[in-house]
Amino acid sequence: MTLTFGVCKHCRISRKMSFSATRRIHRYLFVSGCVIFCSCVLFLDNYNRLVANEKYEVNDVNEMDRYRESDVNEVIANELSKKVRILCWIMTTPTNLDRKAKAVKETWGQRCNKVLFFSSETNASFPTIGLNTTEGRQHLTAKTVQAFRYCFEHYGTQFDWFLKADDDTYMIVENLRYFLSHHDPNSLQYFGHKFKVIVKQGYFSGGAGYILSRKALELFVTKGLSGAVKCRQDGGAEDAEIGKCMENLGIKAGDSQDIYGKETFHPFNPSAHLRGLYPPWFYRNAANYPKKGIGCCSDYSISFHYMTPADMYVMDYLIYHLRPYGLIQDVRKTRSFKMVESLKK
Repeated sequence: MTLTFGVCKHCRISRKMSFSATRRIHRYLFVSGCVIFCSCVLFLDNYNRLVANEKYEVNDVNEMDRYRESDVNEVIANELSKKVRILCWIMTTPTNLDRKAKAVKETWGQRCNKVLFFSSETNASFPTIGLNTTEGRQHLTAKTVQAFRYCFEHYGTQFDWFLKADDDTYMIVENLRYFLSHHDPNSLQYFGHKFKVIVKQGYFSGGAGYILSRKALELFVTKGLSGAVKCRQDGGAEDAEIGKCMENLGIKAGDSQDIYGKETFHPFNPSAHLRGLYPPWFYRNAANYPKKGIGCCSDYSISFHYMTPADMYVMDYLIYHLRPYGLIQDVRKTRSFKMVESLKK
């Protein structure tokens, strides 16, 4: 009996200890779960507010350039900026100034040698240059020809190249200069992302941006807009109409792929190109069959389209501030574009 009683007593003590330990474990799991749940809620709340509100305050992002990292050697980029002078003009609207145009102005636009914003209305404070036209896709051709005319009449001899871009286009200006350093600004040519339809030699996507040499701009304005070769002044599809005009003037639609056959001007945002999320018309119209994945885009890509203001600030951070430690580019080994014969001397 004594032995039996002792065993039962031991069992009761073990059960009590086991129950107590179980309760402690349950309490610990409950508290841990609450902490994890609250953390997830706070994270998702902050993330959703950031993504949903494209008008979020970007003062911290805009001030990034105050902290120029000492390990960045800008000598080559600065030298190229003096040799390859680019005037960038941006097509915008009065309703887009506070968001889209502002993002361009605060990111890649400031890296051009000169940047101008054209709209249907003059805004002295932004500033924008008002053109004699109304807003709407049917008048994009008018805005484009008038803007190029203004650039020629006011800055025609001061720059080497003249870039047209939309207010949702993002340009890596240093890569654009690097590409253009292989071409002669006194040649009759222009560059962009080429479509093979409508125009025999092809034409360039307006959204991806296209750039005219100094000589091409001169001929375009003096002969195409005012001379014997009459180019359309309004209506139609802007990029295709400019393409028709260039071909009629004998201005070549140049090749902007790198030496590996990868595109540099892109009509969609980076995600679309990497994932291959292309509409059917793009496969039919692109001069070079579209690729997806890393092969979609040159390591020295120049432009992307359909970029939101938030996208532009993120791109600026990723390109100009984020760096993997220990990986340093040796520009002496960089070779991505072919040099034209006239510049090899």
